Amino acid sequence: MRSARMPVKCSSCDAQRAALRRPKTGHSVCKECFFHAFEEEVHHTIVSAKLFQPGEKVGIGASGGKDSTVLAHVLKVLNERYHYGLELILISVDEGISGYRDDSLETVKRNQQQYELPLKIVSYQELYGWTMDQIVKTVGLKNNCTFCGVFRRQALDRGAMMLGVNKICTGHNADDIAETVLMNFLRGDIARLRRCTAITTGSEGAIPRCKPLKYAYEKEIVLYAYFKKLDYFSTECIYSPNAYRGHARAFLKDLEALRPSAIMDIIHSGENLSVKEDVRMPVQGTCTRCGYISSQGLCKACVLLEGLNRGLPKLGIGKHHKLHHKLLAQEPLSEAETRKLKVVDF
Repeated sequence: MRSARMPVKCSSCDAQRAALRRPKTGHSVCKECFFHAFEEEVHHTIVSAKLFQPGEKVGIGASGGKDSTVLAHVLKVLNERYHYGLELILISVDEGISGYRDDSLETVKRNQQQYELPLKIVSYQELYGWTMDQIVKTVGLKNNCTFCGVFRRQALDRGAMMLGVNKICTGHNADDIAETVLMNFLRGDIARLRRCTAITTGSEGAIPRCKPLKYAYEKEIVLYAYFKKLDYFSTECIYSPNAYRGHARAFLKDLEALRPSAIMDIIHSGENLSVKEDVRMPVQGTCTRCGYISSQGLCKACVLLEGLNRGLPKLGIGKHHKLHHKLLAQEPLSEAETRKLKVVDF
């Protein structure tokens, strides 16, 4: 007869039966020890990077997804456990995507009640006069993520400015950062490659953004949310199947399957990257139209919005920087330029 397998004991407390094997460390642990380890690792990240100061008002970018839901929950727990002295506020962006964002915002509203935190919602419609549904009808599915990424980043900042927050926290995890390192490396984007692993960004005048989940694996965030029975929205954006990030994510998952430490290895590679001193980097300035941070005369959001409003959807896509001076001077574009910018591949 085959002998029954003995239950695996928790490697931390050696008392309880193990409920899971941590993807990050390979240790078999019980639920309570996993919760404690996960929260303490986030606390260590916060303390070692000196992310917060007592009395600060901190906005949490809340999408209703697993990352931002876990972030809000853990920050609330740690704020109370270690007396950070923070005023936490949820900030959500409504991109205007029917059947996706309207449903996820219902999750955010439930989180607001569950965590007893105030909530501010800002929308593309009120800020830009366009929803993502309208933008996709105009630009198609090939470059729509460019519009959404640029608009969402600025919308989150605008919401934070309305509330007078000192810092914005986002739910970017270790997988996200490793993907970004790969994307910027493949695109040869040295400027973004240098700063994409920074745990805090925005010291150039914008509201600082920080990533408390920088070293948390996505799989462990899912496990934490599952065992804690957190209320989150898990549907992927209906407009993102062709996003470039998806290809980097698939490649990273293949690497992780072969070597679980690949995620952290890529992050550490990005952190230790050195760039030659003679490499020219973009000079940070402000947009002459809206005042938002920009390395050009017009920020990316204003150029994209100008293209939408003029019926020239490709104006902010690709290398059309030579046309920016015409926009600044409010000069008309030539027939050839206009014709080129109207062609959209659906």
